[in-house]
Amino acid sequence: MNKITETVGGLRTFLEEVGMELKKCSWPTKKELMGSAAVVVIAVTILGVYVGMCDAVNTALSRLFFR
Repeated sequence: MNKITETVGGLRTFLEEVGMELKKCSWPTKKELMGSAAVVVIAVTILGVYVGMCDAVNTALSRLFFR
């Protein structure tokens, strides 16, 4: 039973310290967050199109080569 009490106490201490550290963080404003999210969406879209085009070219070349 003592081991369980120590574990629960350690978990409680850990969570309290996490809360204190999160209060020290500087969080982005809504405008900054939306701008960053837009950059990520655009970058993922561009990368997806690029990978899709590479896949299409490789598929076409493979079909020509293996016929």
